[in-house]
Amino acid sequence: MSIRPDHWIRKMCREHGMIEPFEEKQVRSGVISYGVSSYGYDLRIADEFKIFTNVNSTIVDPKNMDPASMVDFKGPVALIPPNSFALGRSIEYFRIPRNVLTVTLGKSTYARCGIITNVTPFEPEWEGFVTLEISNTTPLPAKIYANEGIAQVLFFESDSPCEVSYKDKAGKYQAQRPQPSRLCPRRPPAILRLMSR
Repeated sequence: MSIRPDHWIRKMCREHGMIEPFEEKQVRSGVISYGVSSYGYDLRIADEFKIFTNVNSTIVDPKNMDPASMVDFKGPVALIPPNSFALGRSIEYFRIPRNVLTVTLGKSTYARCGIITNVTPFEPEWEGFVTLEISNTTPLPAKIYANEGIAQVLFFESDSPCEVSYKDKAGKYQAQRPQPSRLCPRRPPAILRLMSR
């Protein structure tokens, strides 16, 4: 299994729609970079977020997440409270080939500020928008810039295809699409407006 370079990523995007929309080169001017890099693709985060709040003092249960623990926010800059996290999604839609597995790492621009991005691997033949978890490990509010780079995807191609792909096993996140929230305000909730002052 070997890591795939920039020209392979471009070819797969042009000929097979592996990433849409797709930026052929790194875009850097005035933004946190995104697009093709030497051995990866820097994806962007969309402007819709679910920001964790502890106002209800509930227990975090991965088998039964309380929807009231998340505040919906739509805008160009999301503020993550201290020692908290937010969920976001990629602007790009990915279609992973059957003989490819990806690993995604947070960008150093954010890591140097104590902001960690967590994404699980994209399995062979998975497709969809990527759900991103962004943790603010600092004791201060942290800004996340929508429509700019957030994480880098590395593509590893196997010598032979797997026996069972994510598509074959009908994984629950297959072809995931954005879920526009009925609760998404055009302006940030009061707690987030106060934090931005």
